[in-house]
Amino acid sequence: MTSTATPIRVTVWNENVHESSEPQIAEHYPHGIHGAIAEGIREILGDQAAIRTAVLSDDDHGLTEEVLASTDVLLWWGHIAHDQVSDVVVDRVQRHVLAGMGLIVLHSGHFSKIFIRLMGTTCSLQWRNDGDRELVWTTAPHHPITADIGVPIVLDRHETYGEYFDIPTPDELVFLSSFEGGEVFRSGVTFTRGYGKIFYFSPGDQKYPIYYHRPIRQVLANAVRWSAPVRARSLPSPVHTTRIV
Repeated sequence: MTSTATPIRVTVWNENVHESSEPQIAEHYPHGIHGAIAEGIREILGDQAAIRTAVLSDDDHGLTEEVLASTDVLLWWGHIAHDQVSDVVVDRVQRHVLAGMGLIVLHSGHFSKIFIRLMGTTCSLQWRNDGDRELVWTTAPHHPITADIGVPIVLDRHETYGEYFDIPTPDELVFLSSFEGGEVFRSGVTFTRGYGKIFYFSPGDQKYPIYYHRPIRQVLANAVRWSAPVRARSLPSPVHTTRIV
């Protein structure tokens, strides 16, 4: 795929803890979960996106002011090291989201500091991991994030998430998942905070090679395009006006 438009500047962030410490996870993701996500977005968007990756162990977690200022969309995967993320970095990411940077939060990133901060709730849910089948149903067929996605997305084995999911009422419910055990879960939801678009998408447990699944890659590529800012980045601020009449 080729394009003459300015590419969307994407940063894929990942703890990179499981892959570095658990051989069975490294077998699924030899280049890290971030590497597989970046590969999938690049596969679909081609030169429509300029992609880099960052991990927890990088200086400033790889999310310096300079990196964030040159990021249109940030993807965030976290699970067991949420508490190791610096509050200074969380403050920085929040400021850029409010100013217009897109944010895509993945799987256990629902418990990340940045997602909880932006939601203002516990972001708790029910879960079990018995390798059940998950069906990801499209609930917004005309939404840009669902373009070119078959219904349902079938994940033969995955971790089960279930309601109640303690998040604010989403702007849009894009995907709803059902599981063999009877659970349902709002697996794809959007929010707006300040000028920034946020998409949470739950499929992607580290024990299963979910991010090689073509429909999942399509969802993430679509979400990158949807969440990219359409205006110059700036924080919402008070504006003094004069009376019109």
